[in-house]
Amino acid sequence: MNDDFEKRLQRQPLRPVPGQWRSEILAAAQTVAPSRHPSPATRYTLLSGFGFRILSLFWPSPYAWGGLAAAWVLILIVNLSSGDRPAVMAQTSTPLSPQLMAAVREQQRMLAELIGQPESPPVADRPKLHSLQPRSDRHARVPAV
Repeated sequence: MNDDFEKRLQRQPLRPVPGQWRSEILAAAQTVAPSRHPSPATRYTLLSGFGFRILSLFWPSPYAWGGLAAAWVLILIVNLSSGDRPAVMAQTSTPLSPQLMAAVREQQRMLAELIGQPESPPVADRPKLHSLQPRSDRHARVPAV
C-alpha cells in the first residue's frame, strides 16, 4: 500500500515555488535567527583565536576539565590559607611528662606479654667479617690470552 503511494508521488511533476514566497520565507528566517557565526573580521582576533584553541583542547569533556580546574583552585586556596600552621604547631608542642612516658612503656610491656613476645627483643649477633678472598680457584685456571 505504501509502495503504491510512493510510486504515484514519484510520477507527479514538481511545481516550482513562487519567487515571492521564497524571498518572504528567507527574510523571516533571517530576522528570527541571527547568524550564529561571527563576521570574518571579529572571527580572527587574537583573543577569539586563543579561545577557539582552548575550546578545541577541552572539547572532548569540558565538564571534566572544568571540574578538575575547580578542584585545583580549591586545593590552592586551602593550601595558601593554611599558611605556616605546621611549623607553629611543632613549636608550641609540649614535651611528654615522665608519668605519660611511664604509662606508654607499661602499655607496651603489657601488650608484649599478651602477644607472647619477650620484654626486650634479643640483640642481633654482629655480622661476621669475612676475609676478602675469592671463593674459588677459577681465576687461576683461566688461560692467559
